[in-house]
Amino acid sequence: MRIIIGSDHGGFDLKVAIKHHLEAAGHEVYDQGTYEAGVSVDYPDYALPVARAVVNGDYDFGILICGTGIGISIAANKVRGARVALCTDAYMARMSRAHNDANVLALGGRVVGQGLAFDIVDAFLGGDFEGGRHVRRVDKIMAIEG
Repeated sequence: MRIIIGSDHGGFDLKVAIKHHLEAAGHEVYDQGTYEAGVSVDYPDYALPVARAVVNGDYDFGILICGTGIGISIAANKVRGARVALCTDAYMARMSRAHNDANVLALGGRVVGQGLAFDIVDAFLGGDFEGGRHVRRVDKIMAIEG
C-alpha cells in the first residue's frame, strides 16, 4: 500500500514511529514532513499536500498528525474529495473506513500513545468501505462541496 504521512511539530514523534511501523509491515511510505523535532510549524502546510496527494490518486491513503488531530483534520477536510477522519480508537478507525469511506486518518500526537496509534492505523488501513446504504450518505457529504 502507498501511504503519505505528514505532521506538524506536535505530531512529529508519533509520525516517525508510525512511519517505521508501516515500513516494517511492508508499506511504501512517503514522509511529507515536518522533518525536525522541536521547531514550530503550521499544520495547514502539511494537511494540504497530504490531502491533495490522496485525492489526486498519488497515494492510497494519508495519515496526518498534529497535537490533538483537530486542526490538521479541519484543514485537510477543506480539500475537495478528502474525507479525513480524526480517530482516537480502533473502532472509530474501522467505522470511518466502513461507513464513511475515509481516505485520510488524523491523529493527535499528544492524545494517543504509540501503541494505541499503531492499532488505530492498522484498523484504518485494514478496513474496507461497506458500500450499500453508506454510498448515498457519502455522496451527500461530497455534494456539500459543490
